Amino acid sequence: MTSFDFDTLIERRGTDAKKWAAYPADVLPMWVADMDFAAPPSVIEALQARVEHGVFGYGLPQDAFRQQIVDDTQAKYGWAILADDIVFLPGVEPGFNMALKSETKPGDGLLIQTPIYSPILNAHRHWGLESIEAPLVTTGEGYEMDTAALDAAMAKSRAFLLCNPHNPTGKALTHSELTAIAASAIRHDVLVIADEIHCELLLDGRRHIPIASLSPEIAERTITLMSASKTYNIAGLKTAFAIVTNANLRKRFNSARLGLVDSVNVLGLEASRAAYATASAWRDALLTYLQDNRDYLQGEIARRFPAIRMVPAQATYLAWLDCSALGLAEPPQSFFLDRGRVAFSAGSDFGSNYGKFLRVNFGCPRPLLEEGLKRMEAALSSRL
Repeated sequence: MTSFDFDTLIERRGTDAKKWAAYPADVLPMWVADMDFAAPPSVIEALQARVEHGVFGYGLPQDAFRQQIVDDTQAKYGWAILADDIVFLPGVEPGFNMALKSETKPGDGLLIQTPIYSPILNAHRHWGLESIEAPLVTTGEGYEMDTAALDAAMAKSRAFLLCNPHNPTGKALTHSELTAIAASAIRHDVLVIADEIHCELLLDGRRHIPIASLSPEIAERTITLMSASKTYNIAGLKTAFAIVTNANLRKRFNSARLGLVDSVNVLGLEASRAAYATASAWRDALLTYLQDNRDYLQGEIARRFPAIRMVPAQATYLAWLDCSALGLAEPPQSFFLDRGRVAFSAGSDFGSNYGKFLRVNFGCPRPLLEEGLKRMEAALSSRL
């Protein structure tokens, strides 16, 4: 069995890495959804070969890569799509904004499930939409949908900007939950825009279910957005795609580029193709490492900081921490940054009701995770 190294610390300062450049050098960054692992070796080799070619003109995805995505989608999710259903994009965020431009008008309702990451939280503002929130609720087992509340919110909405797997809670929606969403969307004539960028990062053997795969009826009203970027840590290469099986919807969606959304990056195309074709063993090893990091973080949070509540992520490499019981006088993100020199994502970035929460990125070598916990401990000790 091939082994992969996820423990080596790679110096990222001085590489224009947003994660590491946003704070002073003495701050440990554990915020933006960007892992501190090298991309799969086979992806790096493919990129090196492409760089050796020496010419980097405009890119145009070819039929072979479209067919690769078709085959991959069938193999991973049991979802049969056509090559023509695929629309290539430089990112998922431009994709869901294109969808909103194409399919909504000012004053329409846009449904979201809070807490939710800021590009989705704030998307309604770009298009004059009304934000309709259907918050996830916490139970002893984790986060769940309030199906009745969701259906009531769906009745007020023109579109539902779905995030599954969910960021920041790490929730992976179940078949029954997705079926309830689909039935409600069909009943209320709501477009589903599904951000499924973390679709290959399900933990504990779970399997991702694209909502559009449930039935032809829900597929007809769904724009699914995917990318290799999160799983294979190639987000900076700016390559993603939409799957839109409704031909008329796809035509309108593609027309919403409006000269603002350009073609994909040629190196991103090469990296994505190599990732899907050659890096499944690396991905599987990554998932094991992430599960171990999650479990380590869960155990250490419970042992060192029993007042902090962490529901184990079912997917992604993100932990959502409820710090309400710490009784801090300031937002926990500011507290740990100022006193511990460790940077997390502020809960308030995910909704106005989450100012006492933090999002932690555990997609990093274990020594960095250990250092982050050490800095949290030092910050809390400074209050004594």
